[in-house]
Amino acid sequence: MSKKPVSRKPVLIELDETPQLTPAEAAPVPELAAPQGAAMQAAITLGARKPSRLMRWFFSLLGALLVAAVSVAAWDFAFGLIARAPVLGYFVTALIVALLLVLLFMALRELAAFARLRRLDGVKLAAEQALATGELPQALAAMRQLTKLYASRDEMTWALARYEERAGEAVDADTLLSLGERELMAPLDALAVQKVEAAARQVATVTAIVPLAFADVIAALTANTRMIRAIAEVYGGRAGALGNWRLVKAVMTHLVATGAVAVGDDMLGSLAGGGVLGKLSRRFGEGVINGALTARVGVAAIEVCRPMAFSTEPRPAVTSLVGRALKGLFGSKSG
Repeated sequence: MSKKPVSRKPVLIELDETPQLTPAEAAPVPELAAPQGAAMQAAITLGARKPSRLMRWFFSLLGALLVAAVSVAAWDFAFGLIARAPVLGYFVTALIVALLLVLLFMALRELAAFARLRRLDGVKLAAEQALATGELPQALAAMRQLTKLYASRDEMTWALARYEERAGEAVDADTLLSLGERELMAPLDALAVQKVEAAARQVATVTAIVPLAFADVIAALTANTRMIRAIAEVYGGRAGALGNWRLVKAVMTHLVATGAVAVGDDMLGSLAGGGVLGKLSRRFGEGVINGALTARVGVAAIEVCRPMAFSTEPRPAVTSLVGRALKGLFGSKSG
């Protein structure tokens, strides 16, 4: 008995209607977070962080204990060696004495560096008081301190000569202080701005190229520390190791207190959010923001180290400074 063939008819499956979206109606692709300058943010935070009182006591006691242990060990070693081998013992004792003399010389250099920084602060305070009171004798005294500060520097000879040539024409404190700022501070400001531009360029390059974690933070902190020291030297405040660290902490604390490290404001916000470079490469975007933050640190360092507050001469603008520092670094040079 043969079976009848089973007929296979097409089956129609009804589907729910789905809306046909046009490209214009499609949801936009979510954008990545704008660069925030993480390396410089971390470096500024580290520089401005103030250790707790407990930590200060810990390191002070630990340092005193280490100095005592090393001193006793050196004493026992030297006199024990003298008892066993007098010639060798006296030679080692001479080396220890030489080391102590070097340490004493380093301590004196640090004290001299602190004295130079206090001298800059004294000149700035005298100029501010003269400007506030409008007294010509106070202004003359402040400018005498300033000219004495730069009298031994060969690169300031021409500027000092121009100031001395026209200082007798000043009839009030404002005119005299404006003349001093224009003739003496302007050339030093130009040198300080060059230091800031070089540091901003270096930080931006390292951040954009080095992919290692924390390496960009270390590079940013090192470059900013060197920049602050160089700016202090430009204005006559050659700082030692401890003095330079004090300057770094003062500058970083000022930036944190005034909120100048925020990326969302003015020029930094436009760089972080609207820059084509940041959209193409996040590392390059971070480099630009870190360079801009370095420029802000540099401007703050100029204000801290400058022996006269900005009055007649314009304060360095971060926007133009960053533009000159990073021009052609991540793209083709214009013109």
